[in-house]
Amino acid sequence: MKNLFSVIILVIAVSISCSKDDSVTTIPSGSTGGVIDPGSDPNFTIVANSDSGMDSFNRKVVVFGVDVYAASGVEDSKLLYAANIMAQYLDNNEDGTADNQAVVDKMVENRAFLFMWKTEADFPSNPPSDRVGQDLGNDETHPSFVPDGRTGTFDAGLEEVWHIITNAGYERLYPNVFGTQTGSAMSNAMDIARGGQFTTIPNPYPANAWYSYDDQTCDYGCQAGEYIYWTMSSILGAQENRLGDIQHEWKLNTRTLVQSTDPAAYALLTDPQYKFPTVLPDGTYKR
Repeated sequence: MKNLFSVIILVIAVSISCSKDDSVTTIPSGSTGGVIDPGSDPNFTIVANSDSGMDSFNRKVVVFGVDVYAASGVEDSKLLYAANIMAQYLDNNEDGTADNQAVVDKMVENRAFLFMWKTEADFPSNPPSDRVGQDLGNDETHPSFVPDGRTGTFDAGLEEVWHIITNAGYERLYPNVFGTQTGSAMSNAMDIARGGQFTTIPNPYPANAWYSYDDQTCDYGCQAGEYIYWTMSSILGAQENRLGDIQHEWKLNTRTLVQSTDPAAYALLTDPQYKFPTVLPDGTYKR
């Protein structure tokens, strides 16, 4: 997972629903690539992008008011797949309405966006200073991943889409509960999971730690963001049969293990008042 970049928010919340526009859209003047194929997704349309500060991306899909951008080298199928993953996380029962509208409103207030890249040259050189973003690589997005059968390469879309939802949504809407600073309820649970409250990476982690992320570039807030991903993804089943790949970083790869070993985090992420997803997205939103 690459570090999130986030900034001071200067905008007012607006709630926008998913939309479908079947027209073919041409790329605006100054862009490259010719005609934009809108795709054949029943819920989302690929449209040309001309948003300020996002010149690296020639097209986008809008999901509940949240922009999902793509550079020219990104496959249309993967752009639409990421949009479907986001929709399923936000509208987990797929009834066409966000499960926690306040989270979506907070994301829109923060002008949250996901950007998909093919090479590092695609990263925006001067992103807008009033937006919160998260990146996702084309080549790390694997729609064929099946967690229960342990088939296919792990899909980073399940992680990076979740990061922008928590960073721009849950963490900012409920800072005392899910904030990444010390003292939030989720951070307190993380301190237990790491075997103590560490502002730098311990070497080694305490023997009783089940969360031992060791990226030296990942500060306390970054660690907290990773922690909510590991716990939620394990509860939803994304880490089934992956213990051998992830145990150097995270040992509770199933819902049962999270519930029995990390009851504080489990209680927060299954508390019905927050309306977290209960089903792992599969990239096929069916509203």
